[in-house]
Amino acid sequence: MGFFVGTDVGGTFTDLWIAEESAGVRVFKTPTTSDVLGGVIEGLRMAAADCGLSFEEFCTRIERFGHGTTVGLNALLTGNAARTAVLTTRGFADTLEIGRMRRQTSGLNEIEVTDSYLRNRHPPLVPRRLIFEIDERIDANGAVIRPLDEAQARAVIAGLAYGDVEAVAVCTLFSTVNPVHEKRLRDLLAQMLPGVFVSLSHEISPNVGEYARMSTTAANAALGPLAGRYLAKLEQTLTQAGMTVPVLMMTCAGGVLPTSVLDARPAYALFSGPAAGVMGSQAMGAQIGLRNVLTTDIGGTSFDVGVIVEGQPIMRADISVAGADIRVHSIDVDSIGAGGGSIARVVGSSLQVGPQSAGANPGPACYGRGGVEPTATDADLVLGVLDANYFIGGRMALDVEAARRAIDEKVAKPLGLSTIEAAWGIRKILDSRMADLLRRMTVERGYDPRDFALFANGGAGPSHAWVLAAELGLTSFVVPAAATAQSAFGAANADVSFSTERPCYVRLQARRAANDDEISRIARALEDAGAEVRANLARAGIASGQKMERYASIRFRGQTHHLDVPLAEGEFTQAAVAQAIATFQTNYDTLFGRGAAFAGAGHEFLSIRITGSGALPPPPLRASGDTPVEHGVRAVIFDDPASPVETRIWRTRFPAPGARFEGPCIIEYPGQSAVLPPGASGDVDAFGNLHVRLAP
Repeated sequence: MGFFVGTDVGGTFTDLWIAEESAGVRVFKTPTTSDVLGGVIEGLRMAAADCGLSFEEFCTRIERFGHGTTVGLNALLTGNAARTAVLTTRGFADTLEIGRMRRQTSGLNEIEVTDSYLRNRHPPLVPRRLIFEIDERIDANGAVIRPLDEAQARAVIAGLAYGDVEAVAVCTLFSTVNPVHEKRLRDLLAQMLPGVFVSLSHEISPNVGEYARMSTTAANAALGPLAGRYLAKLEQTLTQAGMTVPVLMMTCAGGVLPTSVLDARPAYALFSGPAAGVMGSQAMGAQIGLRNVLTTDIGGTSFDVGVIVEGQPIMRADISVAGADIRVHSIDVDSIGAGGGSIARVVGSSLQVGPQSAGANPGPACYGRGGVEPTATDADLVLGVLDANYFIGGRMALDVEAARRAIDEKVAKPLGLSTIEAAWGIRKILDSRMADLLRRMTVERGYDPRDFALFANGGAGPSHAWVLAAELGLTSFVVPAAATAQSAFGAANADVSFSTERPCYVRLQARRAANDDEISRIARALEDAGAEVRANLARAGIASGQKMERYASIRFRGQTHHLDVPLAEGEFTQAAVAQAIATFQTNYDTLFGRGAAFAGAGHEFLSIRITGSGALPPPPLRASGDTPVEHGVRAVIFDDPASPVETRIWRTRFPAPGARFEGPCIIEYPGQSAVLPPGASGDVDAFGNLHVRLAP
């Protein structure tokens, strides 16, 4: 058997997970490089050396290469995406500015919306000066009211050649019903600007709603040149080294696809890193029989939370990035700026931690790379949670004095605290912010967190999990064996999956059955979308064994928002319409309270969506592991900064099944440290996962 490889590029570290039937599982971690590619290649070189192989020999034995990254997300957040122009219908150039009347507050929670300082943080994805109106018009039924003025369109496109434009988003009114003008504009762009990346809204976001469609198409266009260059270079480098399989990119929806399928759809992979973490937890939960899981991932920059209910992750129809609503079907992952690199600062007389991060370079003060700001990692080092000589498995030495100095000068002295008290305060504030997000993802959605297992992922997740579990009223948590690289594990284990949507507007009056024409319109949309899904799965190597899931977006007549309702397999008939409406009303009552549904209003079908998948299973693996080795004791601060506790230290690369630990102790892995507070105990299962029970 060859190697199954998963990689995840985070803001601070690049993680690598590899599995081979005879050698078992190994995890590697290396700092993320500015060009992104360097960190991935360095991780692969480390893995090759650990296996006693050259880089080229290792690459020739790769059977699957999964990849997740936040490169595109970071590019949009920092304004470093490609210079993009938009072509739209005459009279609609202000769509991105208006943005549903709430562009200034998109992505903010209920409390943040009230803070005027947080508004207008992000400009529109494309500035108004790069949005151009085209003389053309199609009505809601697809009829051409005003033909495309090709002379005027050519003049506009000719002007783009002088603006250093790298990408163009084309979004005309009602193109989802009749895309003839968008297709012709693409032809003109190909003739006049052959090197420019072009996105058409009816292909990228085929749904009703001009703002979401335009912002999604603009984001996709802005990411096209960046993602294309990066992924092409990664695949070329690995192919030249001997790899014979394609790079499989994780998508927002939780599946993987070859980069060739995603070339025209980079927005589909915006949240690939966080989505991979949730899919890794789903796979791990299925292995050990846990169907309700809270997935947490604490990295260097952010704290990500996803929720898995009855074995399936909660999904969402759109995501908010850089103040824009982007309609991409995605795993529902919420994030805050809270990680190991979160910077602590005193504002007035109060201590704040995050959302700003020191990143990988210069990083926390203890990294010794010129950073002078105190961070959560500096606090953990001062509190005894981290070993200065065994950070990421001893590959990086930390400077304790630099951490103390940064905390003392920037936090302790301004607040009149000791260095230890200041470090403890940093940790408490960070833990409180993370616990608030967990409550927002569960309690505020009607879930009792005590019905879920907490998975502690990310480099810092296993060291904070005991506090988060206690905050939520949980008595236990799970530290996956590859917690520090859980997103990489997810990228290496996820199924191939492709999703597409078709607009299909059908209005049904109350107490009237759908007629044959209405049923056939929905059936044709399902058939058309299904053909696209099957074709793309075949391109990804899944010619047989394809699984299809069908959904319809339904709302009550007169409402703005909709619910996605699963559709039964088989021929779409009158009975299927009735079943879909009944399911919609049941789900509506569940979400908004019994009696909230009002069938007398009638119903509207807005669109249909089909998601197809096929399995690429990794080799069956169970942990072989190693016997944990004791490495003395050290003083660690748990609940009281004035009372350090002598804590036993264990080290392991991958704990052997059946190993048992008693708290207080810290188990140091390469890249993560699992903290068991006093009174806690932990047992390792057959897959190397540590199950921790807190003191009653």
